[in-house]
Amino acid sequence: MAFWAGGSPSIVDYFPSEDFYRCGYCKNESGSRSNGMWAHSMTVQDYQDLIDRGWRRSGKYVYKPVMNQTCCPQYTIRCRPLQFQPSKSHKKVLKKMLKFLAKGEVPKGSCEDEPMDSTMDDAVAGDFALINKLDIQCDLKTLSDDVKESLQSEGKNSKKEEPHELLQSQDSVGEKLGSGEPSHSVKVHTVPKPGKGADLSKPPCRKAKEIRKERKRLKLMQQNPAGELEGFQAQGHPPSLFPPKAKSNQPKSLEDLIFESLPENASHKLEVRVVRSSPPSSQFKATLLESYQVYKRYQMVIHKNSPDTPTESQFTRFLCSSPLEAETPPNGPDCGYGSFHQQYWLDGKIIAVGVIDILPNCVSSVYLYYDPDYSFLSLGVYSALREIAFTRQLHEKTSQLSYYYMGFYIHSCPKMKYKGQYRPSDLLCPETYVWVPIEQCLPSLENSKYCRFNQDPEAVDEDRSTEPDRLQVFHKRAIMPYGVYKKQQKDPSEEAAVLQYASLVGQKCSERMLLFRN
Repeated sequence: MAFWAGGSPSIVDYFPSEDFYRCGYCKNESGSRSNGMWAHSMTVQDYQDLIDRGWRRSGKYVYKPVMNQTCCPQYTIRCRPLQFQPSKSHKKVLKKMLKFLAKGEVPKGSCEDEPMDSTMDDAVAGDFALINKLDIQCDLKTLSDDVKESLQSEGKNSKKEEPHELLQSQDSVGEKLGSGEPSHSVKVHTVPKPGKGADLSKPPCRKAKEIRKERKRLKLMQQNPAGELEGFQAQGHPPSLFPPKAKSNQPKSLEDLIFESLPENASHKLEVRVVRSSPPSSQFKATLLESYQVYKRYQMVIHKNSPDTPTESQFTRFLCSSPLEAETPPNGPDCGYGSFHQQYWLDGKIIAVGVIDILPNCVSSVYLYYDPDYSFLSLGVYSALREIAFTRQLHEKTSQLSYYYMGFYIHSCPKMKYKGQYRPSDLLCPETYVWVPIEQCLPSLENSKYCRFNQDPEAVDEDRSTEPDRLQVFHKRAIMPYGVYKKQQKDPSEEAAVLQYASLVGQKCSERMLLFRN
């Protein structure tokens, strides 16, 4: 059991699909089908491996659509941020935000938004009763205590550190959150890298005698004696550390477009804070009520929910509770791995929240909600672009963290096809679990809702369950291989459910995770 030496193992209750239910996408009353499991706890590596097999979480419920039976097949989609180039429509959204921040300009007419998973995912669409029921049945504390006893643990290291919380203001990125005050932050200056930061085609200045009309086009920076940036800021780097001038015809990077300098008298100030949601950090706790009020308004205006739903408890179960164990390895990102809320603060108040998981190989987008009063800013698109940039930032220290997972791509659902516009991106083959560029998948999806993307007819799932007897079971406060456990069982349906679970999670996860059997 050496692979558990660093902490608690993943503990799951498996629930095989028993029936079809209402689809949250096409509204078919009996067209959707998925298998699921309640995760009492889960390591980030196990969840990384699960989403690379088509699983996805909503709160602590982790589910996998039955792809060849469900009415709207949901293909896991990931973007490759290191090669990402914003499209014209993406640039338009970023410029719209900059104009609003700089001058307070509000675009006229209606604005089409593309919220990242604006509706609760298909498998648990609005089914708060299911989550509540499972949460009551599955007592995490009891199981965790039992596992500790079973592993004869001496107890975890009692030294705990407050999780890192990051802040990215419109005029500074990569900073650590200080006191938690909305309008203040502690500056952490880092050495810039080519292609990141201010427009390198224009020289940085320490002080301008006057700000002229062309300041919209100039990237001016100045630094006061205390070392804090004043006036125009970009990426939070000291002016003297910028690399030499780049070629003037080089296209602006995503970071250049997001963190374009604002005038001193800008109409608004935007900050993006990354706060750990599970276990909840002090900053998360301090802003929970305000965050919930934003979500409540979002549900009432965008999804026409009644004022009494969802409750704060339901909100917490769906968007704050997470099975992921917080991990802070030395070679990982400064904020660590686990579940976070990326809060968008405008002039000292929260206007949007992106729920994300930071995993060994990716940033995974879980959900987004926002203040409907700011729908004109296309916050769905804007937050996705910020999350892509955030992934690139994390990659600077943690090289294997290089993908941005956008949840599910549903070709048959027009409101979910927009995810394919973040290129380059890949779809997961539902049979062999290899990634295939989306351009190669689209022709097949035009002809059939369900497709095997891997064109090699001989290819198989490399991590398929080949030794189910090695699967780990947690039963009667004891951990044992399935080969031992099954000798004690007489119910034939028990074996069918366990073997199905093994086939869906794969051999690696089946040997690491503990399948709880009551």
